Amino acid sequence: MNSTQNSALPRAVLSRAALAAAAQAAAAAGGTTADLRRDAWGHGVLEVAPTVSAAGIRRVLVDDEEIAGKLRTDGVDAVTTGPADIDPHLLYGLPGAGTSPVMRLMGTVMSIKRLYPGDAVSYGYTHRADAETMVALVTGGYAQGIVRALGNHGSAEIDGVLRPIIGRVAMDVCVVDLQGADAAEGAEVTYFGGDGPARDALAEWALITGLTVGELAAVAGMSSEREWRA
Repeated sequence: MNSTQNSALPRAVLSRAALAAAAQAAAAAGGTTADLRRDAWGHGVLEVAPTVSAAGIRRVLVDDEEIAGKLRTDGVDAVTTGPADIDPHLLYGLPGAGTSPVMRLMGTVMSIKRLYPGDAVSYGYTHRADAETMVALVTGGYAQGIVRALGNHGSAEIDGVLRPIIGRVAMDVCVVDLQGADAAEGAEVTYFGGDGPARDALAEWALITGLTVGELAAVAGMSSEREWRA
């Protein structure tokens, strides 16, 4: 499968509005200190801390004194020890929390290829087509948190529909079966988050991989290009 463009990292698109709303809800639910370690669970500690502080969360717990010092300069009460009592699932809008996802992990369709019955995809040939279909090569692989266990088990959203990830997930790309549909090169792909059918996909990913939704979000956010939107 040949691509007409260079491979690029997927994007972790983050919503300031969703974060502010979630932080307000978390503050109203009780507690004083938010867990912003592990780079705010992949969301970006230096970007997250001022927003949650402005939303009413009194204190943030961070990884080290260097980060804490930078935040204190900006008027954020930051500490490196002690408990965090704000629910992080609520704060980051993780599945089941009742708040909107702050992070949306997005890839891009790099190229499209037709498969015929018996054709295989990706290395190791763990998937062979049982009927003629079109597949998309998509940015995002195990180096960016689309872990190998999702191959032949997980799914991704293209044009508003969840489609299966097929074959082995490679380091920077994976293959998605379009199941009789088509997709344009350059089309956006949502792995999790947003407001479409992939909104709570992290819950399914956790079942497939054995990792927690927090671990999955943190790895994806720290390994992708982060982009903040209003």
